[in-house]
Amino acid sequence: MIILIGRSSMIRFFRKYHRWLAVALCLPLISTVLTGMGFTIFDEWFHQERFAHFLLEIHTMKIIGLDEIFPVLNGLGLVGLLITGLSMTGLFRKRRSLNEIR
Repeated sequence: MIILIGRSSMIRFFRKYHRWLAVALCLPLISTVLTGMGFTIFDEWFHQERFAHFLLEIHTMKIIGLDEIFPVLNGLGLVGLLITGLSMTGLFRKRRSLNEIR
């Protein structure tokens, strides 16, 4: 059985999925960005290697044992946000020619 989905219902589905992904990924992505910036600042500028190493453990989630899966989940979440976001922009819609409009 093939189910055909209309353009408006598909956009509605992508908006709902995009909103859900954005809420779910908000804290992990903010944590990744802030600890990545903090690592560079404390390691390169202030030469605080111990604190920089601690930030790196938070950055990779090694501190709670998720260092192997956390980057993959972050990456998959960002790809999902990118795909749903781009699909909602209208960049890939067919343009109607002037003959079709008249």
